[in-house]
Parts: sequence; C-alpha cells; structure tokens
Amino acid sequence: MRLPVPVPRSSGLTRTTDVPLYWCAYGPEGAPRVLVLHGGPGAQHDYLLPQFLDLTDAFELVFYDQRGGGRSRSDSLHPIAWQTHVRDLERVIAELAPAPTTIAGYSWGGMLALLYTLEASPERDRHVAPSPARLVLVDPAPLSSVFRTQFEAEFARRQHGPQIAGLRAELVASGLRESDPVAYRQRAFELSVAGYFSDPLRASDLTPFRVSARVQQSVWESLGEFDLIGDLRAVRCPTVVVHGRQDPIPIASSESAARAMGAELVALDACGHVPYVERRAELFAAIRSFLNRT
Repeated sequence: MRLPVPVPRSSGLTRTTDVPLYWCAYGPEGAPRVLVLHGGPGAQHDYLLPQFLDLTDAFELVFYDQRGGGRSRSDSLHPIAWQTHVRDLERVIAELAPAPTTIAGYSWGGMLALLYTLEASPERDRHVAPSPARLVLVDPAPLSSVFRTQFEAEFARRQHGPQIAGLRAELVASGLRESDPVAYRQRAFELSVAGYFSDPLRASDLTPFRVSARVQQSVWESLGEFDLIGDLRAVRCPTVVVHGRQDPIPIASSESAARAMGAELVALDACGHVPYVERRAELFAAIRSFLNRT
C-alpha cells in the first residue's frame, strides 16, 4: 500500500542555476546534511518518498527536481545534456549543501553523482565545486553502454514475460478503465514499472511519477557510447554502492564500479531496482552504517 508523502520542512527555488530548480528539505535543521539525487533522467524527487525519510531521524535530507522534470520543468527547446545536469548540481551544492557534501544518488542520480565527482577531480581541472565528502550510490544506472544494452534487453524481457502480461490482461478485463479511470491510470503506471521489481506486485507501493521522454532521450544521447568504469579509479571519496541482485540493471555494473573505486558493495537478495520499497529496512541500515562510520 502506498504511503502518503509528508510536507517538507522547507522548500523553494534555486537562485543561482540558469533556470530555477525546485528544492525541498526534510529532517532536523543542523543535522548532517545529505543531498539526494533522484533517478530518470527527466523524473522528479517525489517517488523516493516517503521511504527515504527513514533517514531523517539523524540526517537532514535535501532533494531537488533536476532540470526538465517535476517542478523544474523548462519550456526551453535546447537539449538537456549530462553536462547541463552536472553544472546544475555544482550550483545546487554551492547554494544548498556547501562542502563537505554527502551525496546519495539513486539510479540515474547515482550516475549523475559519479559524473559530477569525476568532473570535480583535480586531474580534470574543470573548476567545478569540490568533490563530495562521501557518496551513497543506490542501484546506479548502467555505467557503460554495454551494461545499458543488457539492462534494456532484460527489462523488455520482464515486461513481456508471462507474469506481467497476465497482470496486464487482468487490468484490461477488469473494466476499470470505464468504471474508475483514476484507479485504472494508477494500475497502468504500476504495470509500466513492474519489471524493475523482484516481485512485480510490489510496484503498488511506489509513489507514482512521470518522466519527460524528451529530457531522458537528450541526456542518454549526450553520453554516446559511454564507459565510466575505467575513469572511476579517480574517485577518492568514501563510497558505498548498494544494488539489488534482481535488478534488471546488471549487478556487474555496480561490482565493476565498486572495484574501480575501492568502494564497499552491498548486494541485497530478493530485491530489484527499487530497494527502498522491496528491502527498505536493509537498505537504510546499510546507508546508516556507512554514514555513521565515515
């Protein structure tokens, strides 16, 4: 059952980014601050809630909707590239979470955190803000185009497999589209993301969200035939990588990244791409343990 999303302690729009970006904060003011990056690209922070707020007993969490998604939508027709998001993140950090900054990135947000960290490394001399103090990467997006191709094939296989196909047939036969359009749209959303889960029925516990296809496409196109794994040896801050063993994104992507960075890897059993739903207690115990000892 989906849980309500509470009202943030504070919220607003950034003043230093090229376009205003919506941000919000939860948890005790003055507590250690964690900047949380949502997935996508082109999505919004809401679908990480309320589960991520489990950490707000000890940490202040700051979220923002990345350019082109959620409450940071833009009417500009200019393509949004990965470099755009890195520049935005640099200014968000300076404005909302000055160094030393702890970044927690989920899915694409994990990849964005790594792209930013690589750009901030002294070897690149790109003059971005300081490197993060710590990184928490939760089921990061595929970190090479090869891993991305594997992910797309596996996700498609699941979405067209017998279990989800059967659930889709049940929805069509239910008559819900005519009798309760709101409930029908909710169920259709759940089935559109069911392949991300180890147990597709758990998709009903995820807060609904929308993705801007235009933003998502432009960001992935800007990455080209990417492979970040080798570059990750330049990441020197303490890092933990958490990955569900049944994530359609190959766990080999996170394993390779963890080896390159000398990072801790936590693999969660019976867990897909959404550990904060499927393995909530284990995920936040791992994150809390890492943050409390580094």
